[in-house]
Amino acid sequence: MLKQRLPPLDPLIAFEAAARLLSFTRAGNELHLSQAAISQQIRGLEDSLQVKLFTRSHRSVQLTNEGREYQHTVAAILKQLAGATMDIQNVEIAQQLVIGCDQSFATFWLIPRLQQLNLHMPGITLRIIASDDIKENLGGEVQLSILHGDGNWPGCHAVRLFDEEVFPVCSPDYDHRLEQDDWISWLLQAQLIDLADSQWNWMNWRLWLGDSDIDEPLGNRNLQINSYPLVIDAACKGHGVALGWRYLVDDLITQGRLLRPIEQSMITDLGYYLVHRDNLQIDEIVTRFKTWLMQQFDVTSEPA
Repeated sequence: MLKQRLPPLDPLIAFEAAARLLSFTRAGNELHLSQAAISQQIRGLEDSLQVKLFTRSHRSVQLTNEGREYQHTVAAILKQLAGATMDIQNVEIAQQLVIGCDQSFATFWLIPRLQQLNLHMPGITLRIIASDDIKENLGGEVQLSILHGDGNWPGCHAVRLFDEEVFPVCSPDYDHRLEQDDWISWLLQAQLIDLADSQWNWMNWRLWLGDSDIDEPLGNRNLQINSYPLVIDAACKGHGVALGWRYLVDDLITQGRLLRPIEQSMITDLGYYLVHRDNLQIDEIVTRFKTWLMQQFDVTSEPA
């Protein structure tokens, strides 16, 4: 156990000051302790370590080799501890908002709009928990979550932000010359990039094609990735055709990194929701973010 291996903090602080100042008296003045108290604490530290840290003369003290080596580590650790303490105190003092969302929403929608959000909510400390694990998205420290699903999370209040609309996307560099003449044959022979994700309710190519009554064997479905951001990155680099979610890939289409080779799309009963626990204390920060987010998707009111 660390408690059994570490000395108490007060003697370490006394040692750091005495080692830096090479004076028990000046260390005592800095720490508002007597010279005798500093000497006693360092003597106790040496006894605990069974190592001599200082050589003492009538009017001065000097570090031993062991003391000098120990000083470097102790001083660095105490500075890090002081810095971490100040950081956490500043976070507690600052206004903080903790948001949970899946990695896809964070990557493609939220992060590109951080500057806009900072202008809307200046001075707010924002913490984003981006995870495809629903338990992390709804963890105890999370105030608001943006989740993909059916809107039913027990013990939570959910507001639908947008419907799930899914359509094929590919790079402008990917060969899509034949898609308009016979888009079904083109898709069946295209290199399809599939999402191999543990989320049961995310769309895949078989489900998407089945919605168009296409049940023929797929020619090239040999690239599967378990991360949707990587699926889209592969599509942007011309490795094949991926399924794009509206709002998540809209910016990439606007930038010209992706295009919709065909107009067909599929709208499901699922969507993205703004979610919070029923017992969440709705403060000003939460209200401001909810209002901002709902405005982005033209959601004018919450359900009764």
